[in-house]
Amino acid sequence: MWLHGLGADGFDFVPLVDELRLPPNSNIRFVFPHAAPRPITLNNGYVMRAWYDVKGLGSERIEDEAGIRETEALIRRYIDHEMAQGVTPGRIVLAGFSQGGAIALHTALRYPQRLAGILALSTYLPLHKQLEQERSPENRDLPILMCHGTQDPMIGLDYAKASCEMLQTLGYPVDWRSYPMAHQVCMEEVQDISNWLQQRLPPVD
Repeated sequence: MWLHGLGADGFDFVPLVDELRLPPNSNIRFVFPHAAPRPITLNNGYVMRAWYDVKGLGSERIEDEAGIRETEALIRRYIDHEMAQGVTPGRIVLAGFSQGGAIALHTALRYPQRLAGILALSTYLPLHKQLEQERSPENRDLPILMCHGTQDPMIGLDYAKASCEMLQTLGYPVDWRSYPMAHQVCMEEVQDISNWLQQRLPPVD
């Protein structure tokens, strides 16, 4: 389940599927939800698709806790829907770019059943102060791949690294990768994502 970034939509990462060059027997299906449009404080109230409001940048930002938790409940319903279709939670990876990655981290680490992993691209850990008390015992050692651009002007490298270190301090096995790029995705990263996904979701007979 792949969550898009601020101002994009679920179609944003659809072209990436072919670029991953997954083997035909991978049995991996992608779900690309759309965030609802909402006014964004940082953009002077302009309405765009977003998983939560953005009120500032950097480590001192005021976080939209209500919006983040509202979206967490939404993503849980999406996961429940997949499970109702016969997908076991251990075959579900939550992935996301930027704001979508923040929601993937927030939701998966609190989800009450064991998932397959988290793919967090160009993002950070939201509501980090609450995580230690709220995290799910079932996902305390959930594999996480964090990828970030060394020249990212939207979410600074140091800010993302600090999130990675917080997760590692809590015992999460974070695979950290950085690339010489801005707030985007590059081909080297795509190959790393493909390899990681195939490790997390091996073919099923």
